[in-house]
Amino acid sequence: MPAEVFGPGYRFLPREEILSFEEIHRISRIATKLGVRKIRLTGGEPLLRRGLADLVAMLATVDGIDDIALTTNGVLLAHHAEALALAGLSRVTVSLDALDPTVFSRMNGVGAKVDRVLAGISTAANFGLPVKVNCVVQKDVNESEILPLVDWAKDSGVTLRFIEFMDVGETNGWSTEHVVPAAEILDRIRSRHPLVALPPNHTGETATRWRHADSDAEIGVIASVTAPFCQSCSRLRLSADGHAFTCLFNPTGHDLRPLLRGGAPDSTLAAAFAGIWSERTDRYSELRGETTQAKAEMSYLGG
Repeated sequence: MPAEVFGPGYRFLPREEILSFEEIHRISRIATKLGVRKIRLTGGEPLLRRGLADLVAMLATVDGIDDIALTTNGVLLAHHAEALALAGLSRVTVSLDALDPTVFSRMNGVGAKVDRVLAGISTAANFGLPVKVNCVVQKDVNESEILPLVDWAKDSGVTLRFIEFMDVGETNGWSTEHVVPAAEILDRIRSRHPLVALPPNHTGETATRWRHADSDAEIGVIASVTAPFCQSCSRLRLSADGHAFTCLFNPTGHDLRPLLRGGAPDSTLAAAFAGIWSERTDRYSELRGETTQAKAEMSYLGG
């Protein structure tokens, strides 16, 4: 959330406009009837939501949910890891774009310390939570961190994902000149580490997966700019204020709050969900450069 946009005077949503845990639980329960099997809690920063472990515990009771994941910047993870694990969290993904303190500080822009993130990762692993690390690579910003991150992740037993810098939202200053292609990222890694290709875990997986030739440590690359995967996308995002988005690049979603708070039965909500999903035509990444539509911010939709 860029400080020049979301500074001290920024007015966030009133609490009553944000979905309650009970409303999120209800939507999740209805979604499983339509085939949803995985839930990921994202942000902004989800660990800023008071009582998040309670939400995890509620979601863990939903029949049909096989996996509950959390994406976090890791700054508060050490404090919450035990409660999250006990509540039923399946795994955690930590955003970590650099190990070098100077590069890390310059990229996060809010004074966070990389040591706190690393402590959070270690603590999560100690409480039995599988950890994956995501790194967004930006040209002339953190390319130098690719190999150090690979070395660290291999030694730490952490799954690592490199993600091409995407044009999410309107405030991150994106241009094609800032993109480091996935092929170039892999070439850098192979210059030091021989890799063995791995098959996809499931249909629609976003990452191309590899492992080190001399270990089981896994690396993935998500080529969302140079090799879009719109046709196999199976993700639907629910914003904190109850809008359903069928694409990360949509400017607006479908507001479910009137149904949630207007007394609509589960069947009506299910029909709304089914209609939203079946009528989607999202292909922004495939059409990149051919459209100038505005986009919701990443901090609004999560990853």
